[in-house]
Amino acid sequence: MKNVLIIEDDPEIVQLLEIHLTDLGCTIQKANNGPLGLKHAVEGQPELIILDIMLPEMDGIEVCQKIRANNVKSPILMLTAKSEEIDKVLGLEVGADDYLTKPFSVREFIARVKAIFRRQKMEKSTEQGPQNNGTMYFDNLTVNIELRKVQLSGEKVELSPKEFELLVLLCSNPGKSYEREKLLKMIWGYDFKGYEHTVNSHINRLRSKIEPDMGQPKFILTTWGIGYKFNEEL
Repeated sequence: MKNVLIIEDDPEIVQLLEIHLTDLGCTIQKANNGPLGLKHAVEGQPELIILDIMLPEMDGIEVCQKIRANNVKSPILMLTAKSEEIDKVLGLEVGADDYLTKPFSVREFIARVKAIFRRQKMEKSTEQGPQNNGTMYFDNLTVNIELRKVQLSGEKVELSPKEFELLVLLCSNPGKSYEREKLLKMIWGYDFKGYEHTVNSHINRLRSKIEPDMGQPKFILTTWGIGYKFNEEL
């Protein structure tokens, strides 16, 4: 059974989500404020976190940021209101994997949740495969696509799902420059024209974890006037 954490202070929405998640065979944990939700996320490591932006005591953006700062890799499905376009972008910047705009249809919610679970199942099945398949080596950086594992000088590097996907896309095509808008669409699946800074934020966090010198990146290079590329000389 999948353990799902719902961080939402509206009891009617919580009840609605709980009914349909239970029908999917999930066990539910609930929190009606930010600090409690953060505590459950860090301690419980659920398979899915459903996170509302408007929360008492600590908003969803801060909760999301702190969840990722604690190296919790659980997928985060963020709930936003129609008027919170900027919050959708901020949510993606700080580590959310997907979002739904209120009011949302039950059918769409179930489809999003099932898609997340399918992806988890595929990732789990690859973890049981051969240890040396799908591994790329770049100087002291090792990227194992099958195991979703990254190592730097033999030490494990903790990446969020989107950071990992960005790294794999770039290092699978060394020397190829990607526009920020294209990366946004390929990795997040959304066309937020004018919000390419979402990509910048993730690239900066990714660099902070793998680059020996942020001022002079070795792995992920900036293609001025275009976007980013992986160093083809490694």
